[in-house]
Amino acid sequence: MQYDDIQQTLTTERLCLRLFDESDAATVTELCNNYNIYKSTLTLPYPYSVDCALSWIQQHRHNFDTDKHYEFAICDRATGEIYGAIALSNDQRYDHGEIAYWVGEPFWGKGYATEASEALLEFAFHVKKYHKVYARHFASNSASGQVLRKIGMIQEGILRDHVKKESHYEDLIYYGIVKK
Repeated sequence: MQYDDIQQTLTTERLCLRLFDESDAATVTELCNNYNIYKSTLTLPYPYSVDCALSWIQQHRHNFDTDKHYEFAICDRATGEIYGAIALSNDQRYDHGEIAYWVGEPFWGKGYATEASEALLEFAFHVKKYHKVYARHFASNSASGQVLRKIGMIQEGILRDHVKKESHYEDLIYYGIVKK
C-alpha cells in the first residue's frame, strides 16, 4: 500500500482508495440502491436516493480533515470505476477505530473488500498510528467475516440479537486486530 498525503489516496496492486466527490453520487446511488446491500449493512437506507449519497459525501472532507472519520471510494486503479466504499473511524482517546465497507453487488467475490481492507489497516497502523482496529458484521453476512479473517482479524465476541433489521434481530460478530 502506498499513501499519498497530498492527494489523500491509498493505492494497492489493483485499487485506488480516494475521497468521494459529489460527482460520484449517481454511481453511489446505483450501487447502494440494492436490497442485498441494504440487508447486510447496519446503517444504509433503502431505497437509496441521490440525496442520500450527496448528504453522505458532503461530510467526508470535513471528517477527513478533522481526523474524525476516513471514508474512501474503492476504485479500479486503472479505470477509476467505483466498486464500493471503505471507512475507518478514529477514536483518538483509545488509539483505535472501526473499519467498515460495502461493495456493489456486481463486484462481489473478486477480493476488492479484502484488498481495500488490508490497505486501510496499513493506513491505520502506519500512518495514523492506531493500536487496534476492529470491525463487526451481521451473523447472516458470512462473506464479511471471511474478509476480516483474511486480513488477520480475530473474532472477539458475538453480541446476540444486538440490532433489529427490518422485523428481526441480528447478532453482531466483532473482530479485532492489534498492531504487531
